[in-house]
Amino acid sequence: MQNNYYSTYPCINIYERPSVKSKISSQIIYGENFKVLRKVKDFFEIRTSYDRYNGYIKNKKLINKINPTHKVKVLKTRINKSNSFLPFSSEIEIIKKKKNYVMFEKNKWIKKKDIAPINKKEKNFLKIFKSHLNCKYKWGGKTYEGIDCSALVQLFYKFNNKFFPRDTIDQIKYKKGSIIKKKFKSGDIIYWKGHVAVCINSKRLIHAYGPEKKVIIMPINETIKRIERTANLKVKKICKI
Repeated sequence: MQNNYYSTYPCINIYERPSVKSKISSQIIYGENFKVLRKVKDFFEIRTSYDRYNGYIKNKKLINKINPTHKVKVLKTRINKSNSFLPFSSEIEIIKKKKNYVMFEKNKWIKKKDIAPINKKEKNFLKIFKSHLNCKYKWGGKTYEGIDCSALVQLFYKFNNKFFPRDTIDQIKYKKGSIIKKKFKSGDIIYWKGHVAVCINSKRLIHAYGPEKKVIIMPINETIKRIERTANLKVKKICKI
């Protein structure tokens, strides 16, 4: 079996087990590369190439011929004459250009202004994080339709073509930092067990927060106290983005 493929779906759920009743642990977005390890009934066991994330996806029509040249730089971009969208950081291959649009698949067009060259970097992390404000919180999600706290951080690194782990348990090991911090600064990443937030300045942070069911900006000290009070969790590490 040819085992190197690219997603040609806006979003594919990755399940913990080969069942749609299983928990969604992450997602694959358009243009992401992955390997098929084996077939299990109506599912494929896969491993993503970017972060080597393992899980199961429903049996899909798979493509292995994409050569991504550009990526989506906005929260979502509409596929013309449809109700479908490509999410942020989707990677596409431009086949044809026409005025203000580009074609990435036969008869599928998106606006040229919504994409950037594949090697483009966005150093302004606040631009990426704030574009996701009010997106619904979704465990395992990584798009405008729903996103979790660790995906919000990972997407910044992925868009900038840098490796970063998917889950907080691995992110906290990957980043160097400390637990002592009296004054916070823009770009500080705050980790708890199973949660992460990013400071936008010395007083406020942004995170995909389950209890509020969305990506939200909150006061830093109030958030730290609230998480300790409601979840009995203390800050485990603080590092720079």
